[in-house]
Amino acid sequence: MAFRIQEDISLSSFTTFKTGGCAKYLAQVTTIDELRTALVFAEQKQVPYFVLGSGSNVLGPDSGYAGLIILMQLKGREYHDESEAVVFATFAAGELFDDVIAETVDLGMWGLENLSHIPGTVGATPVQNVGAYGVEVSSLITGLSVFNCQENKIELYTNQHCQFAYRDSCFKRSNQSHLIILGVTFKLSKVAAPQLEYADLAVLRSNTAVALSVVRRTIIAIRSTKFPDWQHVGTAGSFFKNPIISSADSEALVKNFPQLPVYIIDESTVKVSLGFILDKICGLKGCRRGKIHLSEVQALVLIADTGATTTDVILFSKFITDEVKIKTGIDIEQEVTLLM
Repeated sequence: MAFRIQEDISLSSFTTFKTGGCAKYLAQVTTIDELRTALVFAEQKQVPYFVLGSGSNVLGPDSGYAGLIILMQLKGREYHDESEAVVFATFAAGELFDDVIAETVDLGMWGLENLSHIPGTVGATPVQNVGAYGVEVSSLITGLSVFNCQENKIELYTNQHCQFAYRDSCFKRSNQSHLIILGVTFKLSKVAAPQLEYADLAVLRSNTAVALSVVRRTIIAIRSTKFPDWQHVGTAGSFFKNPIISSADSEALVKNFPQLPVYIIDESTVKVSLGFILDKICGLKGCRRGKIHLSEVQALVLIADTGATTTDVILFSKFITDEVKIKTGIDIEQEVTLLM
C-alpha cells in the first residue's frame, strides 16, 4: 500500500487504554524514507509529531492531538554470533517485543525471557527501561540506532548514552524529543543463564537445568493471572512506578508495616512495593470510581471500562496519588505518558 498521511484518526484505536479523541494526522511508517517524509509533512504543516508504537503506555487526550502521530512499523530481525556463548540480536523498532522474545527463546538465546508477555514494540522498551521479574532491558541493550530529526541523520547510541535509570532513560527528557529510535541491539547468551531471584519464580529454582521455554511459559502464566488482557480490556498494565525513597523513610514505614517489601538500591535509597502500599496500607485494591477501577488481583493495574474517557483515568489517578500521599507521605509517579 502506498504511503499516505491520514486525517482525523481516533487515538482510541491505537492505544491499549482505548480512550482519547482524534489525531489531526497519522502516518504509518515502514521505512526510513517514509519516516523522513512524515517529518517533512509535520514541518510543512507546522504541527508537532509524536512517535507511537503499539500504544501500550500512552494516554490520548479526549480533546485529541493537533499534530502528526507517527506509527512506528519498521520491521527487521538480525542475529550476529559474537562467540560460542554470545549473540547480538538487533530488532527494528516496530517489531512487537513479545514476538521477538518468543523467537529468541525458540532459538535458545537467554536474556529476554523474564520480560515475556509485556505489550509494546521494541522501540518503546529503552524509553521506559522496561523491566519485570528481576530484569531490565538496560542490562541487555548494547546499542541503538536513532534518527536525529535536528540533524536529519541516523546516529548510533551506546548503552551509556541512554542514561538508563528505573523506568527512565534520556529518551523521556523533553530536550531529547528529536531522537527517534529505529532499532535496538541486545546481548544474549547461548549458555543457560536463568534469572530466578524474583519471589514468583521460586518454583523453578529447584530445577538445576530449567529449560528456557519453561521459564517463558512460567512468566506468561504468572502475568496472565496478574494482568488483564490488554487486547480486550482498557489498561496499560502497571499504571504507577514503584516508589524509590530514602532508607530512613522506608524504616519508618516498615516499623508500622513489617511485611512491606523493600529492595535496596544503594546505601541511601530503596525501592518499595507500591502494590503492597495500595492494597495493605491504603486499602485501594479493587477500588472503583465510575468506569475506572484498580484491579482486584494486582493493585498497580488501572482498568478503564468501555465508555471511560481519558479524563476519567486522569482524575482517578490523581485520587490514588493523593490517597498514597496522605497515608504514607510518598509522592508516586505514573508510568503511563499523557500525549500532549
